[in-house]
Amino acid sequence: MTETLVREPDSGLPYRLWRPVATALAAAVTLVAGAWSLGVPRMLGMSFYPQQFLAVILALALCLAILLTTRGRLRRTGSLPWYDALLALLGLGAGLYVAVVYPQVVNQIFFRPPEAYVPGVILMLLSLEAVRRTTGWALVIIISVFIAYALWGDALPGRLAGRASDWQKLSGYMGFDSNGILGIPIAVAATVVTAFIFFGSLLNTTGGSRFFTDAALLSMGKLRGGPMKIAVSASALFGSISGSAVANVVATGVVTIPMIKRSGYPAHKAGAIEAVASTGGQLMPPVMGAAAFLMAEFLQVPYSDIVLAALIPALLYYGALFIQADLEAARLGIEAAPDEDIPSRRTVIGGLHFAFAFALLIYALFVMNWQPERAAILGSGAVILTAMLFGYDGTRASIGAIARAFVTTGESVVEIIVISAAAGIVIGVLNISGLSFNLTYGLVQIGGGSAILLLVLSAVICIVLGMGLPTLGVYVLLAALVAPAMVEVGIEPIAAHMFVLYFGMMSMITPPIALAAFAAASIAEADPMKTGMAAVKFGWAAYVVPFLFVFSPALILIGSPTEVVLTVVTAAIGVWLVSAALAGYFMSRLSAGSRVLFATAGLLALVPAGAFSGAIYTDAVGVLAGLVLMAHSLHASRRRAATGATG
Repeated sequence: MTETLVREPDSGLPYRLWRPVATALAAAVTLVAGAWSLGVPRMLGMSFYPQQFLAVILALALCLAILLTTRGRLRRTGSLPWYDALLALLGLGAGLYVAVVYPQVVNQIFFRPPEAYVPGVILMLLSLEAVRRTTGWALVIIISVFIAYALWGDALPGRLAGRASDWQKLSGYMGFDSNGILGIPIAVAATVVTAFIFFGSLLNTTGGSRFFTDAALLSMGKLRGGPMKIAVSASALFGSISGSAVANVVATGVVTIPMIKRSGYPAHKAGAIEAVASTGGQLMPPVMGAAAFLMAEFLQVPYSDIVLAALIPALLYYGALFIQADLEAARLGIEAAPDEDIPSRRTVIGGLHFAFAFALLIYALFVMNWQPERAAILGSGAVILTAMLFGYDGTRASIGAIARAFVTTGESVVEIIVISAAAGIVIGVLNISGLSFNLTYGLVQIGGGSAILLLVLSAVICIVLGMGLPTLGVYVLLAALVAPAMVEVGIEPIAAHMFVLYFGMMSMITPPIALAAFAAASIAEADPMKTGMAAVKFGWAAYVVPFLFVFSPALILIGSPTEVVLTVVTAAIGVWLVSAALAGYFMSRLSAGSRVLFATAGLLALVPAGAFSGAIYTDAVGVLAGLVLMAHSLHASRRRAATGATG
């Protein structure tokens, strides 16, 4: 959420009264989530249903969302209107009531007792209101359509008809059932996402974020197009943790976009590079903007399987972005970053303890096989300890900075928690109405048994449904609506879920509603549509690679080692060739004809050997043609250089 001051009412609860309450609630969200993740209640001999914990988190989040937002914008000053105060108390009370009575009521929801459907109605309505305030109307409208279907779906014709429920049954189900509001999405948000956002908040408040930016400057600042490469690295890192492409654009773009512009990139291309890099953070292991954790839950596979599957496609995505931006820098004559922007080696070395925290996080996740939330808490502990002992650039972290991280985390995670609660409504409707089966059947029928047609249709649906929605909302919606149809026609489940995640995220940079690109354009002071079109060009790999790993799962590391290596190598060559064609430069400027040849060779090389019978020959032709074109370009460049030197 971006901070925007709005005109506040003159009457209501004074700032000095409500603001401390909001601060305490934000810290409570972080503390309660951390205590549950560490198993503190169990250590104390206390036993609770997971839904009781989730109801407490939802109560705090709803109250906080109402306190902090008004008309969709962040509140920082002024009085709190009396109606917002009442709504905040209502949300807190309803959530805590569900937490207290849950063991007695959960088995009675289908008998429609008032103690089930009354708090259910309140939680549903306030969740939608909180989503409206934090993200706008788009998700609210979509979820309202689903609720309407659950109530009156039996009136629709043919395969679209569903099982209708009365409002008491539906409300009780949403408020108490584990497939409703208190389901998997909010469980992941309240544990895993909160823990990783806390890790990121600690990095911000203790100087860790500045260390990683400085490290990128030191390592790549002297390279051709260095500022761009710094932006890509920083945005990939923090975009993965933030869980929001737009938030990442705003957080890192205020530093990176002006840096890219100063180096000589046109404003719209500077914004586009930042938008594509920030969006790709949601696709980059190990965190993937928290979508990876949900994917593991939906597929019932180890989290490490998701990370390994996502690795090669993400590297191809960022490889294409790096290559294009590097070649663009060469074509435009852009050199390294200025010396004054590059920190000293001594300063960066003094912050290596932050890298240790990351290494510890990765070790706990993949070697010790800890739960993600516990691994993130371990990494957070390492950040706190080392930042207080060593600090960064002459400044050690204070107790106050650590305390601010608890508050910042609680405020940051509110949006994700209420979105997850709203996503639980969608999942609940799919279960209670039978809509999931009907949609799967409909998509398969429209696809007519053609996997390609189904994939193209699914890609378009994913981009359209993803427009304007945050990452978790995008993924949950598409995983429930589109992925089952793809699995039904024989596509690997993990490939299907990766496919919908990729195209859902591409809505962030695809006009006409390219929120990440438009946010970057505002910072770059560039034309939004021009920035969006440039972002599509820089992010082209994300529109192609998902089709490749669906037809050849070797790209997501499913297959023999030989097949995997061959597929990855040829795909990398293909990405290089196509990126050169789009940039219009290899060793020198490419003519229109050369660009067509580079693009053709690249696309042939991109086709995985296992995609269809005889695909290995298209691979071979593409790779050989590409090598010939590269060699010819290199030779021509050297000849021109020699001619120039002679002359």
